[in-house]
Amino acid sequence: MSTSTSVPPTTSYAPVAGPPARFRDLIAAEWIKMRSLRSTPWTLALTTVFVIGSAAAAALAEYDNIADSGPSTRQPHDFLAFTAYPPAGYWLLMLVAGAIGASTVVSEYSSGLIRTTTAAVPARGGVVLAKAVVTATLWTAVGTVISFGSFLVSQAILDGRHAGVPITHPGVARAMVASALLAPVCALIGLGLGVLIRHSATTMITSVFTLLMFPTLFSQSELWSADINHAMPVTAWKRLVQNWPPDPDSLAYTATATVPGSWIVYTVWPLVAVVLAVVVVRRRDV
Repeated sequence: MSTSTSVPPTTSYAPVAGPPARFRDLIAAEWIKMRSLRSTPWTLALTTVFVIGSAAAAALAEYDNIADSGPSTRQPHDFLAFTAYPPAGYWLLMLVAGAIGASTVVSEYSSGLIRTTTAAVPARGGVVLAKAVVTATLWTAVGTVISFGSFLVSQAILDGRHAGVPITHPGVARAMVASALLAPVCALIGLGLGVLIRHSATTMITSVFTLLMFPTLFSQSELWSADINHAMPVTAWKRLVQNWPPDPDSLAYTATATVPGSWIVYTVWPLVAVVLAVVVVRRRDV
């Protein structure tokens, strides 16, 4: 006598789709990724110290020059453009911001984490926008600290020779805002390049070339060349920090960047970078 064993029917369960990730959840996730990297706080701290230190070094050098030549040969705007915001320090800030902006994307492609991210959040455009928001917020905060610190430290040193300018001096607010926003502008450009290229070394080289080397290929001698030069972020920053109007008698007057045009450059570059990144990531396979 055989006993039949009844096997319970196999029930197939359809995967339960959870609610779509909210944008604030994506921002929180990207912030966790950003601050979980041990190198991030060290990089930000060292960059801040270096840039503010370069402003202090420039102010100390000018402090000694004033002692030798006297303050009568100097103008307040000279101290603002060349000591509070020395180019060398802010060039480094541009490179670091661009590199970290790019690494927020490139590191995920190189490690393969992007596959996990896109599997969890199929809306790739939302992921890129969340990265852009976190990157812009972080670097705006860092840029603000650096900008205010550079101005306050340099002017405190120059006050010893009665050569500093107050924060209410004409042009100071514009220079401070432009220097603070330079970091997020470059970081978002780096993020866009990271999405487009997806290769670490190539992205870093392209970022350096775009932000610093490409503008040097175009001079002020020809109007078309000057227009391309003025369309670059580093040139726009120099014009916004510059606290004196162009000389109308100069041959290069017609090829001088304008303040409104420089603000437009500040707006267009990161906007185009993020838009292109969103479009590309939606159309391209991981």
